[in-house]
Formats: sequence, structure tokens, C-alpha cells
Amino acid sequence: MSIEKQPNSPAGHRLWGNRRGVAILVAIAVVAVLLTAGLELNRRIRGAVTQAVHASDRVVLSEMAVSGVHAAMVMLINDRRENDTDTLQEDWANPEKVAEMVALIPFDDGSVDVSISDERGKIQVNALVKFPEGQQFSASQRFLWERLLDQVFSLFEEVPDSDPNMIINSLKDWLDDGDDEAITGLSGAESDYYEGLEPPYGCKNGPFDHLGEVALVQGVTPELFSGAGGAAGLSSLLSVHGVSAAGDNRFTFDGKINISTADVAVLAALLPADNSDLAEALADYRVAKADETYTNPINSAGWYKNVPGVGDVTIKEDLITVSSDLFRIVSTATRNRQSTTMDVVVRREKEENTGRWICKTLIWQVD
Repeated sequence: MSIEKQPNSPAGHRLWGNRRGVAILVAIAVVAVLLTAGLELNRRIRGAVTQAVHASDRVVLSEMAVSGVHAAMVMLINDRRENDTDTLQEDWANPEKVAEMVALIPFDDGSVDVSISDERGKIQVNALVKFPEGQQFSASQRFLWERLLDQVFSLFEEVPDSDPNMIINSLKDWLDDGDDEAITGLSGAESDYYEGLEPPYGCKNGPFDHLGEVALVQGVTPELFSGAGGAAGLSSLLSVHGVSAAGDNRFTFDGKINISTADVAVLAALLPADNSDLAEALADYRVAKADETYTNPINSAGWYKNVPGVGDVTIKEDLITVSSDLFRIVSTATRNRQSTTMDVVVRREKEENTGRWICKTLIWQVD
């Protein structure tokens, strides 16, 4: 015969107490689960909102940077309408004038920084070989490369483990038109050399399409290509652009360098070896001012002879020009501690149908 425990009995009190304890524990567990679920939901919502905000910012930053590129294009087109020369004394090359142009574009928030540089102020790596035939060295370009590499090598405290002659010959073998035999001498390199590397790759036997390809050539070390220890590398002094028509659907590279915009190292390469130290004088002459006015005209190819000490120096006419059709525009938009950079190379040309000057995009990269 079972005895039912009464609520007022000691045993009943223990039973009800246990039930109340279990209920409390269950309630706490439910609250904990709900709290955890609520926190996770809150985290996901905040993450989704943050992602949406970042996505919106990226779109806005992209449009801001594009606006900067277009402002630069307008400056280049206006400049061509005014004259047919391109020098460091013109508005497109003046950071303050470029900033004033960009400031005309209204932005609710953030800022855009734009720079314009002349790709014709660099050495055209593809001009080392005579195109359209694409088999033989261009003599003047080879001499230019010899002086360039002497200059670049001299900038390093520790001389790169390479050889200028090997680099020049290997560049030629990379460029020459499909012979696939190292005809430039023992220091050249064709596909058999590159296919023996790890990882292997072939020799192109054609023009460079991207500057990064130069880093693949035998003898071009990472230090020589990118620079090291404060010394500039080849990547800042070279251009793969500059192609022009040669008739019968063929192409060539004239290799002419804008002496009025070229880097000091390029100026030194243009000068005869014994006069390379005059490059700084040429660079200073181009930007000399008196009362905020440029004092020296540099709109003709022979202006360098007016520089003190350079009168008896002659630079080959087939190497220099004072006009350009190729420019690099770098536009960086910044907003809400985020930034987007667009690196754009354009060719300024006249449309055949309309006669209008335009900037045709050759490369558009987003960082």
C-alpha cells in the first residue's frame, strides 16, 4: 500500500523544491539559448550591414576615382588643342594645377588625388629590335640600353648579380621574331634556357605586352627590375607602349623619348657616356623659375644645348622628341578610411571621323 506524499510533509517539500529547481534551470537554459541566438542574429545583421556599407563605399570610391581619370583626360585633350609639345612646364604636369581641376568635381565626402606622367619620357623596351622585321638590333637603342644599365647598376651599393651585356642580348632574343635561336651571342637566351627553369616558361619571340614580362628575362634580377635600397629599378624607367603603324598592317616602335619630361636616369642614358653627369643640369634647366615663371623654353628638341656645359654635346636625333601621345594617369580616391587606386595608360589621338582629340584607353588597372 503506497503512501501519497502530502505537500505539507517534509518529503513533499523536497519534491516541490526539486521541481522548482528544475524549472529554474530549464528557464535559465532557454534564456541562454535565446540570448545566444539573439547575439548571433545581431552579429549577422551587423555583419550584413557592414558589408553593405563597404560595398557601397567601394562603388562610390570607384566612381570617384573614375572621375579623377576623366578630369585628367580633359586636361590632356585641352593641352593638345593649345599646342603640339609636351613638357614639365605645362598644366598637366603640375600637381597643383591637376588638383585644381579635380577640385571642380563635387564630392559630398572623401577626396581624389590624381597624377599624370608621360610614358614617352621612358625608354621603349620594344624599340631595342627593329620592327616590323624584328630580327636585328636598333644600333642607337642598343647604345641607349648600355648607358641605361651602366647608370642603374651604379645606383646600387651592392652590384646586382647580373651582366648588362647578357641582359641586352637576352632582351633581344625575347623580342626577335620567332627564330628561337640565340643569335646575339653566348650570353643570349631562348626557349631552351627558360624551359629549364622552375617553373618553366617559353621565350616569347615578340614584343613585350606587359612590363612585368621584362622581369622574366635572363639577367633581370628582382632588384634590377623593382629597385632596392632606395635605388630606382628598371620598371620605373621603361615602357612597353609606343607602337605605331608601319604599313601593310605591320607595326613598329620609333623609340623616341621626350627629353622634356624624361627621368634623370633616362636623361643620363641619352647623353654620351662621358657626359652623363650633366643629366641633373638638364633636369634643373627644365623647371628653373623666376617669380613663378619658367625661364627656359624647352619646346624644341635642341633645347638641351642651351644648358651650360652641354653646348658641345650631341644626342642622336632619332632618340628624342618634345611631344607625346602616351600618358599614365593614377587616380586614388579616399573615403571612410578606404581607398581605391586606378592606374590607366592612355593614347591621345584624333578621331578620323570627327577630327576630335580623344584619350584612348590602353590599360586600366584597379588596385
